[in-house]
Amino acid sequence: MSDLKKTESQSGLLRRFWHSVFRGPVYPRDDSDRKLIVLSHLLLHFRPVRLPAKNLRYTHTWGLGGMSMTLFFVLAATGVLLMFVYEPSPGYAYDSIANLQTNLLFGKLIRNIHYWSANLLIVLVTFHLIRVYLTGAYYPPRQFNWVLGLLLLFCVLVSNFTGYLMPWDQLSYWAITIVTGMMGYAPFIGEWLQDVVRGGTEIGSTTLVNFYATHTTVMPALIIVLMMFHFWRIRKAGGVVIPRSPGEEKEEKPEQALTLPHLLLREFSVALVLIAFVMVLSVVFDAPLGEAANPGMSPNPAKAPWYFLGFQELLIHFDPLFAVVIIPLLGALGLFFIPYIRYEKDTSGIFMMSREGRRLGLVAALTALFITPVFIVADEYWIDWDAWMRGVSPVVSNGVLPATILGAALTGYCAFLKRRYSASNNEVVQFVFVLLSVAFVILTITEIWFRGPRMALVWPWSL
Repeated sequence: MSDLKKTESQSGLLRRFWHSVFRGPVYPRDDSDRKLIVLSHLLLHFRPVRLPAKNLRYTHTWGLGGMSMTLFFVLAATGVLLMFVYEPSPGYAYDSIANLQTNLLFGKLIRNIHYWSANLLIVLVTFHLIRVYLTGAYYPPRQFNWVLGLLLLFCVLVSNFTGYLMPWDQLSYWAITIVTGMMGYAPFIGEWLQDVVRGGTEIGSTTLVNFYATHTTVMPALIIVLMMFHFWRIRKAGGVVIPRSPGEEKEEKPEQALTLPHLLLREFSVALVLIAFVMVLSVVFDAPLGEAANPGMSPNPAKAPWYFLGFQELLIHFDPLFAVVIIPLLGALGLFFIPYIRYEKDTSGIFMMSREGRRLGLVAALTALFITPVFIVADEYWIDWDAWMRGVSPVVSNGVLPATILGAALTGYCAFLKRRYSASNNEVVQFVFVLLSVAFVILTITEIWFRGPRMALVWPWSL
């Protein structure tokens, strides 16, 4: 009889839990209700019971946040499997990867999944950041969540950077050599920063162990903590910003839809499609593995990981102090302070703020598409600040002067467009964001496909 009562109690608990998920909160009457509240709060911590129906529109978020989280768990799962066979030592690291790919069942597939998931994660997190900006999801009360998103992007980049060295082949060894070499240009702390990252003056066994520990322990823990904090802040702000059209006022009480099954079914479907895509990509394309690392022979050209190639391209056009320190620092500070700029109006939920904002965004993209290649070609074949200003410090001739000219041109262009289109501060900041983002993408593409031996400009098919 007691077993029967226990069964009935459990079934009642499940019925009330199901009722709480679909109908609303349950208030505690006894111990079973308290257990129910704990269970429902844990399960629904990251998702509310109900959400605005407009937020279910796939084209509003493109599922970028959920896809990024999916890839993180795929990386965690495949990373654990790789740890069983990988040896973080210069004498064995390359052989352990080669053995994984040739002698272990599905070893190559696991590494391919890990490699492509890591690269796709950078792309998706970046697109997520752009989507958040273009839909105005950084206005109060979401300012700090924008900062958390930037910190997550930074952690993803560091995680990929530290993992890049793991194969210990020529590609990874010299890519890390280039990036850590860039750190030496930081004034006052450059050499110290280099030694900390490398674990000494040269890249060796200490570097590999430090990178391995950071990649497998420190960065995953940081990402998990920041990710949970990020989700909690979204819940605290009332969920994802509600989409609306230009001129449409915010709805005080938007139409609601149940998270179960509407939102979770969509997220589950997108996750399955993403995993299928990664699987196909991993079957068709193998993760690169060159010859074993040779510290005495550098490849020509030696390039940084693709997500840092935009900065390597800047090194060709600017003094190292500007290319590696000042320009990236100003860009990072600008991104962090975007939510805290004084704006004239709240355009949250409106894609690119207004019809005028969309027009200005298109002008910004077209301007960057035209000006950036022209600047690259002109600097390659015609502009030579050092020769024109002999005897002047390269920091001035190849840093202060061109940066001042470009900054003044951008400021004047923004002032002209502000008057021409009667643009608000919101739209001008968005113009700069789009222009600089597209310009950096073009710099990255140039470094990937249009730089050959000795970093000379070449056509991709001649490489």
